[in-house]
Amino acid sequence: MSSVKIIYDEKRITKDGLVPIWLRIIKNRKPKYISLSVKVKPSDWDIKNNRVKKSHPNSQRINNYIASKIADAEGILLDIETSAKFVTPKKVKDIVLGKSSESFIRYAEEHIERLRKEGKITTMLKYKVSLDKLKTYLNQKDITFDEMTVSFLKGYHDYLRFTLGNCLNTIHCNIKCFRKLINDAIQEEIMTIDKNPFLRFKLKTENTKRNFLTEDEIKLVEELILDPGKMIYHSRNMFIFACYTGGIRISDLLQLTWNNYDGERLLIRTQKTDSVLSILVPIKAREIIEQYITVNTQPTDFIFPFLKNHIDYSAPELLYKAISSANAFVNSHMKEIAEKLEFDKRLNFHTSRHTWATRALRKGMRIEYVSKLMCHKNLKVTQHYAQIVNEELEAAMEVFND
Repeated sequence: MSSVKIIYDEKRITKDGLVPIWLRIIKNRKPKYISLSVKVKPSDWDIKNNRVKKSHPNSQRINNYIASKIADAEGILLDIETSAKFVTPKKVKDIVLGKSSESFIRYAEEHIERLRKEGKITTMLKYKVSLDKLKTYLNQKDITFDEMTVSFLKGYHDYLRFTLGNCLNTIHCNIKCFRKLINDAIQEEIMTIDKNPFLRFKLKTENTKRNFLTEDEIKLVEELILDPGKMIYHSRNMFIFACYTGGIRISDLLQLTWNNYDGERLLIRTQKTDSVLSILVPIKAREIIEQYITVNTQPTDFIFPFLKNHIDYSAPELLYKAISSANAFVNSHMKEIAEKLEFDKRLNFHTSRHTWATRALRKGMRIEYVSKLMCHKNLKVTQHYAQIVNEELEAAMEVFND
């Protein structure tokens, strides 16, 4: 049941002897109070009829205003009851007060600023890129939550796909940010569930080719003669280390210090997923990192020589820039190594993750363990690697057709 009532509470009397008038809306047993921005003296209020007495100089005008707000609220509630739509009390309040739907752009900008303050720089930049594309599409105009419809999303999807030439996975990443913001807005009662366009607009992804190295190719990279005095040598070492040790992301490898290593295991908190991992380091990988120990090595020193020991990286934005720069630096070295070895496949640091995953599955490691070590959010992501291994096995069976 829903109800609308005028509330004149003399307990709320102001210092100048005036009492504010409120509109109370009850829906689903939840009350919402709306200030009508009108105040009158107790002597000018007719308690029995809930209206301003004629003694007030603007009684007719105020009573008409109150009656119109009651009619608005009752009409809105009636529409809701007859249409069987779910509308929050806050939404009813906004409609009664004549408020338009909140700005989606402003809401997104506030979310981005919150991420920046929380130090979630990678996520913040992902949202900023998505929002910048939307602003360009809108020609820097605003858009409200009510305007984020299925037809709008379809048009924006086509813009990303055919005008900007984005692949489906990039589009998925961009628009997924909007889905998160809309879900947050629904939780905050800024938007109603029935207006959520993602109930009818489905995002699509496409499988991408995951480059990985065979055992022979790994050996070629390992045995490639490189000058130990050059940074390409350290890039190769870090790459091979990841191929043996859980396919650790480069962002985590760059931040590894000797405090993370006890001689047998690595204990790390991953940057992307904030997961804590204890990884037994295989002998080959131990041989790689132990060559970096010197008589002057301190527990807080970085294992791989890309970040500087004397720099304080506690500021999230400074750390992000340092990791991004090192990532680009290392990937340029891996590209150079691929050219030296005349590989016909692209080689970057992410290849080490794919390589470790396919190696682990080939060697019989359970897929749940592979998923855990790679910090995948669900097993579905890891199953892509299992599919690659299965395809290899099927191809191997073709020998019986020769």
